[in-house]
Amino acid sequence: MVELREKNGNVVFMVRAQPRSSQSRVCGLYNGGLKVSLKAAPVDDAANEECCTLFAKLFRIPHSRVHVVSGRSSRTKSVMVEGVSSEAASLIFEQF
Repeated sequence: MVELREKNGNVVFMVRAQPRSSQSRVCGLYNGGLKVSLKAAPVDDAANEECCTLFAKLFRIPHSRVHVVSGRSSRTKSVMVEGVSSEAASLIFEQF
């Protein structure tokens, strides 16, 4: 189960990123968060941008509403999705 925190109407959760994969996708659960494979290399913030794009597609929202709030240079990141409640996020994350 993904541990979700809600902060000012936004949901925050932990992500473990694996850059330089063959495709970008959510792999499953990892230590209370989600493990994601990212096609981009961790150079010039490309992997962080791809991570935000991946979650924007998953939530069907604009890319500008997804942010990496901590861990920009680490594999373990905190991601915030604006305007999404923890209840709505838990429904989307049920498939993992």
